[in-house]
Amino acid sequence: MADRTAPNCHLRLEWVYGYRGHQCRNNLYYTAAKEIVYFVAGVGVVYNTREHKQKFYLGHNDDIISLALHPERVLVATGQVGKEPYICVWDSYTVQTVSILKDVHTHGIACLAFDLEGQCLVSVGLDSKNTICVWDWRRGKVLAAAPGHTDRIFDISWDLYQPSKLVSCGVKHIKFWSLCGNALTPKRGVFGKTGDLQTILCLACARDEVTYSGALNGDIYVWKGINLVRTVQGAHGSGIFSMNACEEGFATGGRDGCVRLWDLNFKPITVIDLRETDQGYKGLSVRSVCWRGDHILVGTQDSEIFEVVVHDRTKPFLIMQGHCEGELWALAVHPTKPLAMTGSDDRSVRIWSLIDHALIARCNMEEPIRCAAVSTDGIHLALGMKDGSFTVLRVRDMTEVVHIKDRKEAIHELKYSPDGAHLAVGSNDNSVDIYGVVQRYKKVGECTGSSSFITHMDWSADSKHLHTNDGSGKRLFYRMPSGKEVSNREELKMVQWSTWTCVLGPEVNGIWPKYSEINDINSVDANFNSQVLVTADDYGLVKLLRYPCVRKGAKFKKYLGHSAHITNARWSHDYQWVITIGGADHSVFQWKFIPERKSKEALHIAPQETLADSNSEESDSDQSDVPEMDSEIEQETQHTYRRQVYKEDLPQLKEQCKEKHRTMATKKREKPPASGVRLHFIHGYRGYDCRSNLFYTQTGEIVYHVAAVGVVYNRQQNTQRFYLGHDDDILCLAIHPLKDYVATGQVGRDSSIHIWDTETLKPMSVLKGYHQYGVCALDFSADGKRLASVGLDDNHTIVLWDWRKGERLSAIRGSKDKIFVIKMNPYMPDKLITAGVKHMKFWHKAGGGLIGRKGNMGKTETMMCAVYGWTEEMVFSGTCTGDICIWRDMFLIKTVKAHDGPVFSMHALEKGFVTGGKDGVVALWDDTFERCLKTYAIKRAVLAPGSKGLLLEDNPSIRAISLGHGHILVGTKNGEILEVDKSGPITLLVQGHMEGEVWGMATHPHLPLCATVSDDKTLRIWDLSPSHCMLAVRKLKKGGRCCCFSPDGKGLAVGLNDGSFIIVNADTLEDLVSFHHRKDVISEIRFSPGAGKYLAVASGDSFVDIYNVMSSKRVGVCKGSLNYITHLDWDKRGKLLQVNTGAKEQLFFEAPRGKRQTIPAAEVEKIDWSTWTCVLGTHCEGIWPVVSEVTEVTAACLSSSRKVLATGDDLGYVKLFRYPVKGKYAKFKRYVAHSTHVTNVRWTHDDALLVTVGGGDTSLMIWTHEPEGHREARQCDSEESDIESEDDGG
Repeated sequence: MADRTAPNCHLRLEWVYGYRGHQCRNNLYYTAAKEIVYFVAGVGVVYNTREHKQKFYLGHNDDIISLALHPERVLVATGQVGKEPYICVWDSYTVQTVSILKDVHTHGIACLAFDLEGQCLVSVGLDSKNTICVWDWRRGKVLAAAPGHTDRIFDISWDLYQPSKLVSCGVKHIKFWSLCGNALTPKRGVFGKTGDLQTILCLACARDEVTYSGALNGDIYVWKGINLVRTVQGAHGSGIFSMNACEEGFATGGRDGCVRLWDLNFKPITVIDLRETDQGYKGLSVRSVCWRGDHILVGTQDSEIFEVVVHDRTKPFLIMQGHCEGELWALAVHPTKPLAMTGSDDRSVRIWSLIDHALIARCNMEEPIRCAAVSTDGIHLALGMKDGSFTVLRVRDMTEVVHIKDRKEAIHELKYSPDGAHLAVGSNDNSVDIYGVVQRYKKVGECTGSSSFITHMDWSADSKHLHTNDGSGKRLFYRMPSGKEVSNREELKMVQWSTWTCVLGPEVNGIWPKYSEINDINSVDANFNSQVLVTADDYGLVKLLRYPCVRKGAKFKKYLGHSAHITNARWSHDYQWVITIGGADHSVFQWKFIPERKSKEALHIAPQETLADSNSEESDSDQSDVPEMDSEIEQETQHTYRRQVYKEDLPQLKEQCKEKHRTMATKKREKPPASGVRLHFIHGYRGYDCRSNLFYTQTGEIVYHVAAVGVVYNRQQNTQRFYLGHDDDILCLAIHPLKDYVATGQVGRDSSIHIWDTETLKPMSVLKGYHQYGVCALDFSADGKRLASVGLDDNHTIVLWDWRKGERLSAIRGSKDKIFVIKMNPYMPDKLITAGVKHMKFWHKAGGGLIGRKGNMGKTETMMCAVYGWTEEMVFSGTCTGDICIWRDMFLIKTVKAHDGPVFSMHALEKGFVTGGKDGVVALWDDTFERCLKTYAIKRAVLAPGSKGLLLEDNPSIRAISLGHGHILVGTKNGEILEVDKSGPITLLVQGHMEGEVWGMATHPHLPLCATVSDDKTLRIWDLSPSHCMLAVRKLKKGGRCCCFSPDGKGLAVGLNDGSFIIVNADTLEDLVSFHHRKDVISEIRFSPGAGKYLAVASGDSFVDIYNVMSSKRVGVCKGSLNYITHLDWDKRGKLLQVNTGAKEQLFFEAPRGKRQTIPAAEVEKIDWSTWTCVLGTHCEGIWPVVSEVTEVTAACLSSSRKVLATGDDLGYVKLFRYPVKGKYAKFKRYVAHSTHVTNVRWTHDDALLVTVGGGDTSLMIWTHEPEGHREARQCDSEESDIESEDDGG
């Protein structure tokens, strides 16, 4: 089977032919090292003319269109086009990024300029307002921004003599700006009578508020302040595109092909007419000039760069050439020499020397050229034209051999046969013509099988067959030279192909993504010797894959540089280089091929950095499909935490609903109850999908999170305090280095991060506006000033914050794959790492962005945790296979086997490390991971007597570890928090249900106990008195959704998800009886009051069965409801059942037979109900909110005093109403602590406590009931609706 990994060889960009002269100006400068800096396509080029070498800056992902040089002439700023364009400031010496400026402009960045000190950079966008933006570029911060003008701006410059003044010019305007504070204010230049109002193309500032500008008609306009004072008429014959100021004066360049030099007072010094020089031609147009000392650089519209020495100005040197504007499609390589031939829509054919990196011949044709081929002996060059003709030239002197026109549509591909006898010409007329070379190109055959235009062709090695691809995605084969189609494919079994440039066929299946139906790959060329394939596509990516690559979605290495579509790619004759050509950027790139054996030696060369965003398609991994993923991690990776409705949507939804309910609002609404509740204790810890979220605070308390609550637990007193600022699931928690503040991140449409004080429980800072769907990882810097966060959006955006100011410092797309952990370098605050599914990345801050490099690790592993070691370059990470990887910088030095199964958590100590894994073992290591010093297994046998509960199983998966106060703190996947003493004993401090929804809950009829049953297949009894512990647990065969104590408290009935139910002894939890009569979930179960003679069992298949408890027989069935049963209650006599269903029906049945009764509303109110947990009926119509279409009230419970009705709903709110709740939209008190839906609420027998369970958040919360008059500080988030009475109906 073919290898699906990426090849080990790679490409290095060696030379770019061309210069971007079209649609750009002022983009060519001398650096301090006397090198020349300019750009072409998406690449910044630094060209050393003396050594004839090029260096490349590859930080952009689309066409660069603007460039500015820093006053010290080492740093360069470049701006690009694109949906989210950004500016890169980079070093022309090392070609590495210094800063990224992003998130302000759209469409593109048209101009850039540094101020005199080089501290500020101004940029102009291509958006409709041509926004002008001033940056503190080192920090990546915007200092000021303003709309520039309604029309295009062509140039902008700082006034070098007056700080904080700028001038911009463009279509029919010039504007003088002053920057004051963060405001940019413009004044329009007044043309007056001195000159015509016209388009200004370029400008330069001089002293005394004088500005010189070049106009479209060739005049120089001179401004003083904002007024036009004089013009220099006819400075150029037509538009002046470029103006450059230097010590000696000014240089201007125009469309007339002239460069003029002026002194400091704009008196003419000299004229250089490039059209008149040896290299000149008619129509030469200057787009950029740069004057330094006695050298002048000139860039032209047609992609040439000239260098002129002032005292010998009649002989300019042509130092760079490229194709002119127009699509570039034709590419051929010489069969025996290092030459490449290209032909373009600019109608020129050019021959390039791959050794000398120079243009050695060019010839202009009559028609645009679309394809090229060189004959096998290297004598003839055939060119296919856009008009359907083709021309053959002699390579030696570019003279014409023949010109033939047999077709009307463009010739897209032509190829000589390996034996040199024939030329195949494929056209957009859907046919291939065969010509005999020696018969002076007489037509000898025709292939007409295609129904679409011909895109690619290859000859067989024996020249007897031709293989074609066409636009409709068909592959066809023909016999040569007759052109007869091969219908019997057997004949092709033995055929060897002389080249492979087709994009279709089994050998190249792997170049296509798995599920794409698009034809965006334009060119392919196989290197049979090294068994690699190069492809070129519409996204500007050059990729290397193994050849043959048979299975779709093969892995590859990718290279960026061309910005838009690449039209062709070919290997040189000796496979030393790959040549690629760009369609719209009409540039020719030459890549050096570094074969496998060499690429090992090249490892020490720093990898060329590219922006994370350029990973438009991942791969680049050196390894094929990743090994089996651990089930736990698999589950976690699938979690998206998306909600149908977020709490943030409520105000909007209310607005929409309000319209309907206008009339209701006028009626008097029920007042809220006088008494309230206060959160007292929570049983639960979020371990099943979070890691490293458990810490000791400064004072030795323990901080962690569950549901939407940050919990601070005091282990001496067994009490909890709560941070209630969040309103949805908290997914991550990080502690400040001083251990007094904590940062928590939550789920949300625009999710927020709260930094809060563990003593006062007050928020210090709330950060939002950047993360969609949720925040999944956080980390503080070592000095505690910065915070790094990772979002749950598809790109897993990374943001770096100055959290006290609430200011975002940098942001970048992190990775397509889920990120599990982010860690900031304790020694260098600008560096950080992220680790997650199949990746480990090393980042450093660059202005407003971050630059990331993948860790070099051979095979890609999923990382679950990471920490920095004892020096700034050492990093240790734990993998999903149980290894610890040890990194220096970004190179993997070695791996150590630490656990069986994933390493979920690790923690660095002063001397050494501690790790915890899925195997339930805590391991202590020395500081190099050479020796494991000690291991602790989490087992029931070593549980200390002071434990607040029971371990569910031995060796639970460990998800969080932290150290302090002589103990190791451990959080498990099963929701337990344990404290391990260094000497061995383990104390269980807190526990809750495991992953799975919790629905079933019942309070004991006369003791402070409650029972819960969950989808995690456990039934648990909890002590609600101050000891707050789990008293008993039993594992069930199935999950359960409801439970109920018998009236004497000795029995406990539990309804299970498979339609069965059991009654167990409430002390020992051993079975007394069990029944299985239904197929669907048992949704509610209730003993009749008094002696508890009957048991009503409601199921999802819409029946209520009534059993006689003593005789254990079913005595009645209640039929007639349309939908599943949601709630049921008995009356005091045990003779009547009230039932609610999913279809919002309120039904009544007589017990024990189950006969349906119809009772008028007035009568219902008179009935004395034993309990009230229903949510329908006139008694409680006020509990339904205005937005009841999107949210359900899932549970209710009436206190024994019959005064307060507590409800729980789908949005996670617990509310208290005054009973009876008549009339719609009653007022209430509202409490947020559960994250999604509250599935059950129950008062204890004496109304002292309210107990609630939250479905998906697995937590059991205990609230103390505070009677009226008891006005303690209100919990920060219980919104009493009477505060918002006019608007809040619900």
